[in-house]
Order: sequence, then structure tokens, then C-alpha cells
Amino acid sequence: QVQLVESGGGLVQAGGSLRLSCAASGSAFGGNAVDWYRQGPGKQRERVATITSGGLTNYADSVKGRFTISRDNAKNTVYLQMNSLKPEDTAVYYCAAVGFGRGQGTQVTVSS
Repeated sequence: QVQLVESGGGLVQAGGSLRLSCAASGSAFGGNAVDWYRQGPGKQRERVATITSGGLTNYADSVKGRFTISRDNAKNTVYLQMNSLKPEDTAVYYCAAVGFGRGQGTQVTVSS
């Protein structure tokens, strides 16, 4: 069974950093583009970042310059490094990839 599992969320003060991980199991996803999404309380789901199989990246304007997406295909894992966090970054963060669906999410809470 293929699945994605996110980890690394938590509670952090504004200005702090977190690194989220998205680990794939059941199959390698080196050939897949992977997206990070988030959904904050009372907000619509937002695509935060994408990384292609070739390592090209794309970011939402709201996180550009603060978040970095990367991948380690040997570990079958995609990361989201989040710096200079703001209270409005508070959300459940999900990763998703074609053929893998979406993970269960990890909560990120940024206090002011």
C-alpha cells in the first residue's frame, strides 16, 4: 500500500523555524512531482510549494523567500523548510503526489 506520512509539525513562536518531512512508503516517488498544501482554520486549502521530479520548485507568493522545498530521493522523502514563521502560517500541512494521494497532515501552530 502506497502512502505518504507527514511529520515535523509543532508549536513555534513567530520568527521561528520548522522543517516538515513527507515520507513515501510502498513505492518510490522519485519520478513524481510532490506538493505541499495547507489549510488554516476557516481558510481554503492553499498550495504552498511544489517540487518536480527534476528538482524544479515553485512557491505560493505568501511563502516565497521564507519556505524551501527539497527532496532526497534516496530517502524517499520531501522536505519543507519553513523560516521566519508568522501566525498566519498556522495550518494543517499536507503533502500529495500523483499515485500516492494525500497524507494525514501535520499541525503547525505559530504563536505571536
